[in-house]
Amino acid sequence: MSIDTLESLHEHLQWAIQVELSTIPAYLYAMYSVDDDTSVPYRLIRSVVVEEMLHTALVANVLTAAGGEPRFYDESVVLSYPMALPHHRPEIVLGLERASPELIDRVFVTIERPREVGGLPEDDDYETIEQFYMAVEEAIERLDTEEGLFEVDRTDRQMAESGYYAPVEYDFEESGGLDAVVDRETATSAVETIVHQGEGYRDAEYADPDHHEQTHYYKFKQIADGTHPLGETRAVPTNPRAAEYPEHLRPAADLFNACYSYLYVLMDGLYSPVDSETKDDLVLELYGVMMAAMRPLARWLTRQPLADGADEHAAPTFEFYRFDGDPVEELHRLADAVTERNPELAHVHGALVQLRGVGR
Repeated sequence: MSIDTLESLHEHLQWAIQVELSTIPAYLYAMYSVDDDTSVPYRLIRSVVVEEMLHTALVANVLTAAGGEPRFYDESVVLSYPMALPHHRPEIVLGLERASPELIDRVFVTIERPREVGGLPEDDDYETIEQFYMAVEEAIERLDTEEGLFEVDRTDRQMAESGYYAPVEYDFEESGGLDAVVDRETATSAVETIVHQGEGYRDAEYADPDHHEQTHYYKFKQIADGTHPLGETRAVPTNPRAAEYPEHLRPAADLFNACYSYLYVLMDGLYSPVDSETKDDLVLELYGVMMAAMRPLARWLTRQPLADGADEHAAPTFEFYRFDGDPVEELHRLADAVTERNPELAHVHGALVQLRGVGR
């Protein structure tokens, strides 16, 4: 295949969104299974997840600036696990698995692997994510020269405020942040931020010029090789399904999935033409759902035995939740059911009832 038309470029940028999104649940699931959430491995994985979210936003900004329409709340975008990393060859299977050095080396390090010296751009069946982005960057430069990709200002449809993103520990602002895409230069800069932070350029260990932030590849390598031992991990199942859980745990698993899917509803709102005040509200809801609902639900689930006396614990299942009506009303209803059975999760209920529903 070749990225030789505007439509093909849009298609490949949507693929890039799916590549970035597909890694986040796998990384989060492993992170949630680490018992000590103050440990270096937990915080290293979190730093990678935060930048994968940034990369999703940057790709969506490029797609929007080039006249495309990013898709988020769609069952073909919100993928289920196990799954193959989209368009990668040889196949890399992503699953929801308990953290271990073996998992991180087998899957996470392989995903973030830099290209070999002499590795060429690959627009499909790519060997490394960097080579895929090389093909995208080459297409942006060529098609912009031929057709003029960025003649219409579409920043009102982007996540364009730098304040919407803040680096966490082990990430540094100098490695790149959230910026509007308005021309070829800012589009290629967005792509280069993604590559620098993720795979790096071949043997480059650092994502920033002052060598404060390691690339995702080297962050994961430090966990895989035992430089930063994982410590105790929680005995969570591999690729669980909420429907397979005991009845008393399903409401919390369903609420997690509804919160997770609501993030995609919010992302659709963020990439539509809304005023700045509404966009601010969407971003606040996005971070609120992630931090005040999903994280505590996930950590609570990983403490719940799947049966009396069982060693194996539950965990979030990261499944697509189809909203039959108003998403916020459904979140409230699900939160009511969870709190009625589990009063210790009242703080999650309290966070969700504060939603203003801007993502409807």
